Amino acid sequence: MTDTPPAGRKTRIGHITPSSNTVLEPLTYAMNRACDHKFSHHFSRVQVTHLALSAASEMQFQLQAMTDSARLLNHAAPDCIVWNGTSASWRGAESDIALCEAITAETGLPASTSTLAFYNAYKSRGWSRIGLALPYTEDVSQKIRTEYERHGFGITAASSLGLRDNLEIGNASSERIRTVLREASKGTPDCIAVVCTNFNATALIDEMEKELRIPIVDSIAVTFWEAARIAGVDLKIDGWGRFLAGGA
Repeated sequence: MTDTPPAGRKTRIGHITPSSNTVLEPLTYAMNRACDHKFSHHFSRVQVTHLALSAASEMQFQLQAMTDSARLLNHAAPDCIVWNGTSASWRGAESDIALCEAITAETGLPASTSTLAFYNAYKSRGWSRIGLALPYTEDVSQKIRTEYERHGFGITAASSLGLRDNLEIGNASSERIRTVLREASKGTPDCIAVVCTNFNATALIDEMEKELRIPIVDSIAVTFWEAARIAGVDLKIDGWGRFLAGGA
């Protein structure tokens, strides 16, 4: 936990963001409107244009680029830094743990990631049966399923759009996202996880939770929650689903 920010200063959250994300920042600002007196958000980018199980895709997530981005963010004196990306969902949580250690060594700040945020969220609610709503290709989606199962989470259903290009993911229509969420709800999961920080299920959470009657944990929302948690600030926001509102 960081020291308390000086009186009158908002808690500053630093985000490392995939370069081709178009959804993450606008939605983070939208969620923040209810608590604008508490938080400000500051973004730095790393080159990420596609998501695949390939050497070229893997190179996008190397430690040096991430720590370089964190170093630049640190110029804004944030209270924590998060990697607002879900690559460890298929690369393995160990890669994100190593990243957080490297960021903290570089900046002295607490650090976390979207993938670690998901795991912390599940543990905080006692959820172990997860439905996966994904934009990715089938091989990446299967890798995510295997990684979740390795961490003791049962996958009740997994649905994906088959997309590789991150700009295409950001442009996915609301109706396609609704379809993925409906398919991920099969098997009565404890929650549905939307694993991608450029996939605009965030704006549909309230609507789809009412339809499906299952909590939906979205990557963008859960990373905001995790950042507040490691910065030592309680976060509860209405209008963005049961999880951010503090419910189960």
